[in-house]
Amino acid sequence: MASRKVAATRPNRLLSLLPGRDYARLRPHFEPVSLGYRQSLYRARGPIEFVYFIETGVGSLVNTMANGAASEVGTIGNEGVVGLPLLLGDDRAPHSVYVQVPGGGVRVKASQFQKELERSASLRLVMLRYVHAFFNQVAQSAACNQYHSIEQRCCRWLLMTHDRMDSDEFLLTQEFLAMMIGVQRTGVTAAASALQKADLIRYRRGVVTIVDRRGLELGSCECYGISKKEFDHLLGGRSLHHPRQRGV
Repeated sequence: MASRKVAATRPNRLLSLLPGRDYARLRPHFEPVSLGYRQSLYRARGPIEFVYFIETGVGSLVNTMANGAASEVGTIGNEGVVGLPLLLGDDRAPHSVYVQVPGGGVRVKASQFQKELERSASLRLVMLRYVHAFFNQVAQSAACNQYHSIEQRCCRWLLMTHDRMDSDEFLLTQEFLAMMIGVQRTGVTAAASALQKADLIRYRRGVVTIVDRRGLELGSCECYGISKKEFDHLLGGRSLHHPRQRGV
């Protein structure tokens, strides 16, 4: 793992919401990590050994069917934590989590994290409110995939990924975007082409550059705003809204 310094400003939203005493007890156990594309964070039905607090990048929860087909069912970035089953009393899950957009963050051993959860009611409260927010995101995504156009869904996921990065440019493969919005890659290709022609993004060899964020917001369905409001309602504190506003 490439070495990275743990930022004192707590760039992960959940860590930024922890009372000082909880953060102080966790911090000595943090291991800075670089998160590479396709890196496994935990595997289906295997033990969850670490909890990850992502600072930049995106982790993907993936369910794999009996025939080998895989579907992305949820994403986690700097607003959350990888290792949700541990928050609910289990140490494994039927799905896997791996990195879809590279970045970095910190991790802590699952056994240590569970000790701190048992010790602190305030830590449990913050983490369980995130579980609620994450469930709402997954439910909103299911409805979004049913009722909104491919282009609208593409705008939504580009915005959500942009929120989780510290740059306007990031790696985002068509395969991942297709998994996120529940369509074939040909549909993603057409949507990305339309967004490029509208000068909202640049897309080349799996690298996306956000050119006009405000235009993406106007092109997205209401689901982006709804999910953002739910996270802000349940977690409070720092807004998920990105500080860079293009096209304003």
